[in-house]
Amino acid sequence: MNDAGRARTGSKLNALRVLIVEDESIVSFLIEDMLTEMGCEVIGHAVGVREALTLLAERRPDAAVLDVNLRGEMAFPVAERLEAERIPFLFATGYGQAGIPDRWRQWPVIQKPFGYTDLSRALEAAVSKTDR
Repeated sequence: MNDAGRARTGSKLNALRVLIVEDESIVSFLIEDMLTEMGCEVIGHAVGVREALTLLAERRPDAAVLDVNLRGEMAFPVAERLEAERIPFLFATGYGQAGIPDRWRQWPVIQKPFGYTDLSRALEAAVSKTDR
């Protein structure tokens, strides 16, 4: 945590409650580790659209990290729900920006594999979009 970008006091990410929507368990837990190091609280993991929507009905995150392709199912219905509820999110995908339809390009995208700094910057950018 001695890295200048990590766990900054007063960061927009401190105590941020985050939902992770990712179908690969190892990737989901790596994201959780990075978010925890940033000072975030992970409020749930979902591996598919239905599970993510169910979690959103039960609890309200402050932000979300969405994999685009969830075992062949696209995560855009989750993005629609988050956007409707004014919950910021970012896309984490192996396809990068090229895999995101124009409709969703206003939200941050990080390409897998990504590191701590990429995730932190993208999450801060997503949260800033709704800080109005």
